[in-house]
Amino acid sequence: MTGLLPYPAALDRLLAAAEALPAETLPLDACAGRVLAQAITARLTQPPFAAAAMDGYAIRWADLHVPWRMVGESAAGHGWAGLLGAREAVRIFTGAPLPGGADTIVVQEEVTRDGHTARLTGAGPPRQGAHIRARGQDFAAKDALIPTGTRLSPPHLGLAAAAGHGDLPVVRRPRVALIATGDELVPPGATPGPGQIVSSVPAMLTALLRSAGAMVHDPGLVRDDRDALAAVITAADADLILTIGGASVGDHDLVVPVLRDLGADIDFWKVAIRPGKPMLAGHLAGRRILGLPGNPVSAFVTALLFAVPLLARLGGRTHVLPIETLPLAAPLAANDGRRDHLRARRTPKGAEAFTRQDSALLSRLAAADLLIIREPHAPPAAAGESVACIALDMFQSVF
Repeated sequence: MTGLLPYPAALDRLLAAAEALPAETLPLDACAGRVLAQAITARLTQPPFAAAAMDGYAIRWADLHVPWRMVGESAAGHGWAGLLGAREAVRIFTGAPLPGGADTIVVQEEVTRDGHTARLTGAGPPRQGAHIRARGQDFAAKDALIPTGTRLSPPHLGLAAAAGHGDLPVVRRPRVALIATGDELVPPGATPGPGQIVSSVPAMLTALLRSAGAMVHDPGLVRDDRDALAAVITAADADLILTIGGASVGDHDLVVPVLRDLGADIDFWKVAIRPGKPMLAGHLAGRRILGLPGNPVSAFVTALLFAVPLLARLGGRTHVLPIETLPLAAPLAANDGRRDHLRARRTPKGAEAFTRQDSALLSRLAAADLLIIREPHAPPAAAGESVACIALDMFQSVF
């Protein structure tokens, strides 16, 4: 459509100059879900000594079938310091250091003990070296363990701890200033006056943006006043300024003129998508700007399509929308020149678009499992035909 930037081109332009934010060093217990800024190598060898993998008796393989004289005990944290001789055994417990001279462990269930003497009464170990964890079996000092760019999971943190790291360098979390504008808005929990409505979008987007790794600051509702809006934008200490509402062309839509007054560079304004056409992206004094429409569904969809990938890039990650291919439960009409995102639900027959697609209908968005993607100028689609869908329920695990 004339004057509207296609979605793929808009996203490419948004991400083209976006780079991971600087690193910060955090203790391990604060690193879950963060992106590693520098590859991690082992400072230690794990295990640092040959250790028992089972409770039992440490012996020499050559003495397997003769009685053993008990000469000591090796427990985790309290190893036996002697050197095992012929026909001798040391009682040993899981995780304890293997005594010098021993090369095999016999599990306790296969041994009969009589005072200071013990002997094999079961089948015995299958081979020499049985039930022993070799020194460095997991990793050795200086081994490469976790590459740069890894999103750190709980097992990664355990590995880093075992390798001798108490803290890790991670990409700093993006800071987002979430600025909602409009004289008609009142905060959640307040009673709207004549001509007013409750501001629902900030709570919704705060959850979405935090799930994408951002730290979100909401300075409160900003009235439709150029000076007030300019002051809040100027004061925002953020990597991304995200405005809600006021990005269209009405007399009370002040975001674009205020940004221009402040010297912002507007990279693009208006995208060929539905919902969410009056969306903008730009820069101001080293901060990125996304101007989202005020209608709740439009704000959510544009944040999902643009803000979430941008935050991933700033956070050192690559974001891929969870796309599923599903059959249509009911036919769809031909599409026009804008990429459509139809709120839909899963049914036994496939993806079923809701009849009402108004961008103000939060109840339909909350009930949706899917957004059916209809590319520009898509022809009519029959029931049973496959369509691409954004799986909204894939985001539930991170909320």
